Amino acid sequence: MNSELITMLDLLEREKGIKRAVLVDAISTAILAASKKSFTSGTRELRIDINPQTGAIRALARLIAVEKVDNPHDEVLLSKARAAKPDAKPGDEVEIEVTPRDFGRIAAQAARQAINQRLRQIEREMIYDEFKDRAGEIVTGTVRRFEKSDVIIDLGKFEGVMPSRERVLTEEYNVGDRLRAYVVAVETGNRGPEIILSRSHPNFVRRLFELEVSEIADRTVELKVIAREAGFRTKVAVHSGDAKVDPVGACVGMRGARVKNIVRELNNEKVDIIRWDPDPLKFVGAALKPANIRSITADEATKTIHVLVPKDDLSLAIGRRGQNARLTSKMCGWDVDIQEDLRDQQAMQTKTAEAAQSLAGVLGITEEQAQKLTESGMNSVEVVLTAAAEDIAGVLGCDAETAQRILEAAQAQQKAPAA
Repeated sequence: MNSELITMLDLLEREKGIKRAVLVDAISTAILAASKKSFTSGTRELRIDINPQTGAIRALARLIAVEKVDNPHDEVLLSKARAAKPDAKPGDEVEIEVTPRDFGRIAAQAARQAINQRLRQIEREMIYDEFKDRAGEIVTGTVRRFEKSDVIIDLGKFEGVMPSRERVLTEEYNVGDRLRAYVVAVETGNRGPEIILSRSHPNFVRRLFELEVSEIADRTVELKVIAREAGFRTKVAVHSGDAKVDPVGACVGMRGARVKNIVRELNNEKVDIIRWDPDPLKFVGAALKPANIRSITADEATKTIHVLVPKDDLSLAIGRRGQNARLTSKMCGWDVDIQEDLRDQQAMQTKTAEAAQSLAGVLGITEEQAQKLTESGMNSVEVVLTAAAEDIAGVLGCDAETAQRILEAAQAQQKAPAA
């Protein structure tokens, strides 16, 4: 055991950079805890001594020298005490070696456990020291295994964990897959520091843009806000203080090369790049493009932006399962209410009702009959006169005599002199 221990201490001191004194202290503590039950006497102020050069292990206790031993755990015969300390007198404390016969086996096992435990602790400390300032960075690793729904990723010297909450629902991972992920945090848990990784975090997209777009990296273009539904759609608002720089164009890149690289990393997640505007109405209008916006107003009291679009553009503005509207709302910080523009239809209905009311008075018919004539296209006396009595009867569902009377009323109205 002695030579094996020395070899191990040399190796760890040289390759891991762990001080020998630290390891010896850890091993001594472990051996003491593991071997206490094997001592039947001489346990007062028990300690383990390890020679860091030879690896020799001894158990030592500080016992009281007495003429007659009444308490074997705390006392030692004076004659034995004088073997260790020739001038010992009754009542003196003397450090005596109390190493049991089978102590080597216990010590060897405890030493191995102590070294392994200390190594794990040192590795955890190294994880924390290396990654504590790397939160917010993107790292690359390989999927090593799965623990329930968490993905364990090999980062080289260390492992990171991507919890289920940080996974992208539309992505599937297999052992051996190479992934890029965002370092959310280094958390200290029951098992020590853990590197928490994410592919669903909005800042994963932010960092990809910073790595891909040099204008963002050098602060020429500012990435103002990101709203993301991971795996489906992301909206990014960008701005530049330099009037000569097109922030959207810089992010898209030549022939879309820059944004294509980001979309590829996101497994074809849709990415919208929008020009940021401090005016929430202009900003929302830009975010909802290419939908044709007929009207956009803000209600300060309810913090709501009301948007009216044509019927054909309603689904485009709202987006699949409401994603476009939700993400736009997240970006601007206002509730966004998108409705079909019914104003033309309402105006037409009002016009039709007014025409029907006028027609009813002129022709001496009910408003309901006039409404039917108007809806069929006979919305004025002139148009009624172009119809035959049979046509009027067909529209109103009346007899020919009634239809003829309505037609005659129209003729009379046309002949009447203007007031």
